[in-house]
Amino acid sequence: MLIGVVSDTHDNLPALRRALAEFKAAGVELVLHAGDIVSPFVAVPFQEAELRVIGVFGNNDGDKLYLRERFAQVGELHFGPHELELAGRRIVLMHEPRALEALIASGKYDLIVYGHTHEVELRPGPPLVLNPGECGGWLSGRTTCALVDLSRLEAKLIELAGGGPG
Repeated sequence: MLIGVVSDTHDNLPALRRALAEFKAAGVELVLHAGDIVSPFVAVPFQEAELRVIGVFGNNDGDKLYLRERFAQVGELHFGPHELELAGRRIVLMHEPRALEALIASGKYDLIVYGHTHEVELRPGPPLVLNPGECGGWLSGRTTCALVDLSRLEAKLIELAGGGPG
């Protein structure tokens, strides 16, 4: 199973649309969002791309009830950390990397995904530890996302064309 991973989109719809186009072209079945979606209208590109998303709230996600309502058509949003299983892989999805080293040491997960720092981290596993960087590009000027092949437990970083915001 191939999944897409984004974080820290911060309302940058053009960058998110570029990421989702990459995911569609690669044959992604599901997208994980590691938080800081920000506004409920960010659900629209997921609807347009017809891609299902499972996400967690970040520290900049304000109206969580309305975010959940808007995203209910394309997936689900949770308070993190959120545990799930996909293709037989145990995954934990969170925004802030609190207790990251303890989660790694627990041996409980095959994949640990986080965001918040706006910095890419790709640590081979097990467990595979992934921060896809910032899709929004507001802080670093880089817009990044990632693909994860769950069967091989391998990730690939994607640097999106166009760079930073917009």
